[in-house]
Amino acid sequence: MATIREVAQKAGVSVTTVSHVINQTRFVSPDAEKRVLSAMQQLNYRPNTLARSLRRGETHTIGLMVPDSANPYFAEVARIIEEKAFRASYSTILCNSDNDPEKERRYTEVLINKQVDGIIFMACGDDVLSLKELVDRRIPAVIVDRLLNQIEVDSVVSDNFQGGYLATQHLIESGHRNIAIVRGPSNVTPSARRFDGYLQALKDYNLPLQENLIKNGNFHPPSGYQATRELLSQSVRPDAIFACNDLMAIGTIRAAYEIGLSIPNDLSIIGYDNIELALFTQPALTTIAQPIQTIADRAVHLLLERMVLPLNPPKRETLSNQLLIRSSTRRL
Repeated sequence: MATIREVAQKAGVSVTTVSHVINQTRFVSPDAEKRVLSAMQQLNYRPNTLARSLRRGETHTIGLMVPDSANPYFAEVARIIEEKAFRASYSTILCNSDNDPEKERRYTEVLINKQVDGIIFMACGDDVLSLKELVDRRIPAVIVDRLLNQIEVDSVVSDNFQGGYLATQHLIESGHRNIAIVRGPSNVTPSARRFDGYLQALKDYNLPLQENLIKNGNFHPPSGYQATRELLSQSVRPDAIFACNDLMAIGTIRAAYEIGLSIPNDLSIIGYDNIELALFTQPALTTIAQPIQTIADRAVHLLLERMVLPLNPPKRETLSNQLLIRSSTRRL
């Protein structure tokens, strides 16, 4: 690889002049600039962009922390974030914490050592240590999907309470009265707020809370499957199930079919997220659609804005969800 000194010699200028042409830090005569660019092309010279970025205190990379890369919802959000960041001339380093706080902390340290310009952070739970580390080091950060209320940083989330309410309201207004719920992990805000929305809808429609219709899951299909097997083994079966994400709803559909139930004739099922797979289940899954595109767009926008305006007060954006009625629910 050619050196900057060889470029200067071939162009008949000083090394300093070549540097000014590359970095655009001082006026260089058109003739000299033309000779430098020609020499760079002939010698196939490539500037050391990493070194230049480090001198300027920036690397044009961002970190993206996700809790579960196997979950299609996070995969879809990550894809859009990467695409939008790329269009803004930023590379993205993806880190998957596997819902492990220790792995999340270690990856956070890796991103700090890589000198990323900022991090979009989807926490694996309620552990604030990783995010606090970023705040203490004044590294721009934006929380997506899961709130950590103890730390004041920019955030973009969907209204999980509203989504939980919409799902339950749809089932109630469709004539269902024994509505079960399969919750997600208790240590993440989306799961808790969706359950709160479920409770509020039951209260508003004067339906009793039935403890035997509440099951816990972990946002993966096997947990939805197991919870549904337990619900359907009871003497009084639910007539509808609200699974707090689409992956658990897919497990719910499988369990119902295995014991010979017809969906939605015998059992209505509604999911949450509107991952792409929800359209291709049999029957197609009624779900609460999170505004994935807008969430990702706003996350990148807030991060880039924070890099430029580090002293601005943190912004918290909450986006509305939409009920998508497909074939897995029906009116009684």
